[in-house]
Amino acid sequence: MTKRFPLDLHFNNRILVLTVLSTTLLMVDHYFTLTPIKELDRVILYLLIPLGVILLGFRQSPRDYGFQVGDWRAGLLITLASLITLTPILWLVVKYSPQMQSYYQTTLDFRLPLLTFLDLIGWEFIFRGFLLFGYYQAFGDDALWLQAVPFALAHLGKPSLETFTTLFGGFLFGLIAKRTKSFFYPFIIHFFIAFLVSLFSILQAFM
Repeated sequence: MTKRFPLDLHFNNRILVLTVLSTTLLMVDHYFTLTPIKELDRVILYLLIPLGVILLGFRQSPRDYGFQVGDWRAGLLITLASLITLTPILWLVVKYSPQMQSYYQTTLDFRLPLLTFLDLIGWEFIFRGFLLFGYYQAFGDDALWLQAVPFALAHLGKPSLETFTTLFGGFLFGLIAKRTKSFFYPFIIHFFIAFLVSLFSILQAFM
């Protein structure tokens, strides 16, 4: 897996692909539109392309990258505890943060759950699946921080209160994925966080 380059440099081919591809996909997402629905773009970029690389490039099973149910007992317990804890916190954060309200206060749309699902399923897979488990094969527990850094940087431009939480939030999401051997549980938690923040922001307009 290691390739020798000029100047006596040695790179792990898989780490090279993980890093360059994930960074490129984030930049493509930022600068280009592939379909009329941005959330669908992210399914293609962050879920389908990485899955294709795992299957056709790495010749590995997606299960090795957290694409499985994993430890569902621990996953459900962690997910339920997280949602119970976070719901009142998110309500207070949105209520007392005009910046969050203005950013997420969109028109009430019955498609909001579906669009949030599409927006985050690939987003979670590329960080808590593709990068976390890919880096883990080479770097062990350090992969928890390595995947959290691009996750945090990808939030630049969002409300500062949200962005400053994402480095440690990304680490915790990664920890849940590692514990359960699945990206699905961080995805479920992230989905509810995003959905509730949008919903609470919309509700504030009527209060």
